[in-house]
Amino acid sequence: MKKIILLIGFLFLLSSLCFAQDAGGPLGIPFVDFGVRSAENNQEVALSLQLLLLLSVISLAPSIIILCTSFLRIAIVFDFIKRALSLQQVPPNQVLMGIALFLTLFIMWPTLDQIYINSFQPFAEEKISFEQMYQEAEKPLKVFMWRQMGNDYNNVELFLQMGNYEKPETKGDVPIHVLIPAFVLHELTVAFYIGILLFIPFIIIDMVVASTLLSMGMIMLPPVMISMPFKLILFLLVDGWGLITMQLVRGFG
Repeated sequence: MKKIILLIGFLFLLSSLCFAQDAGGPLGIPFVDFGVRSAENNQEVALSLQLLLLLSVISLAPSIIILCTSFLRIAIVFDFIKRALSLQQVPPNQVLMGIALFLTLFIMWPTLDQIYINSFQPFAEEKISFEQMYQEAEKPLKVFMWRQMGNDYNNVELFLQMGNYEKPETKGDVPIHVLIPAFVLHELTVAFYIGILLFIPFIIIDMVVASTLLSMGMIMLPPVMISMPFKLILFLLVDGWGLITMQLVRGFG
């Protein structure tokens, strides 16, 4: 449990430093002074501005971490399942997000373990510098994102062109602030493909029920009320939760 807490806190710090580096700021932890006084020199002014920037980025850190992991795809697929089954309040969104969070932790555990062993632990033992810790922590995340995108370089090329960057020689040369939005677009595309496949069998059930009610002259009866139990029966008979979870985990390799 202690290891998980340290990893989550370290990822928050890593995401904040990533944005600080992209903004051209110094890569380091700012000095925190709890006293309130006027700045005596330019260095203290710079440290105060850096602290304000870091606090602002920390507020966005949870969203940054969510977008760099498998959480995005899992959360969208679960929402598609809920809509395809025509469910309104069951299961609650908090439950679905909680399941997605723990599945994300299960999928990302090897990557987080590499970050802890190769980056945080050596830095805590004063074996590497802060810059080396950042570089070692960045590598497993890049490997994870590249593994999910496979040979799909379209999104990466899109952001490289929009940013007027030179074509990198290797995948490791792609900046992290270019790779993250490309990864997000790829995950959105994959999640929507999965959503389409999930909707197809349930749409067929809706069409059959609607046609049957229309032929019987029961126009005033909402087809959703009749089709929802049949959709739930089909979903339970094929062990829908188990199949979807297994395929999601396998999809991340």
